[in-house]
Amino acid sequence: MNPLDMMKFSGLWSTFTANHPKFPKFIAAASRKGVLAEGSIIAMQITTPDGETLETNLKVTASDLELIQQIKKMQ
Repeated sequence: MNPLDMMKFSGLWSTFTANHPKFPKFIAAASRKGVLAEGSIIAMQITTPDGETLETNLKVTASDLELIQQIKKMQ
């Protein structure tokens, strides 16, 4: 990632975490407690403004954990 894109990402991430402070705290707590480990299932649900619900889940892989570690280093 070039430095300009990195600066833009940093600003966007700061805005995201200011708007949604519970999300990074949730992820941090999960990783500290060993909950976010390879094989863990993360379930997600989105409810649109008109009430439609979309749901999915993912099984955490070793590469997912590596990505999370890289994101942590960028903060």
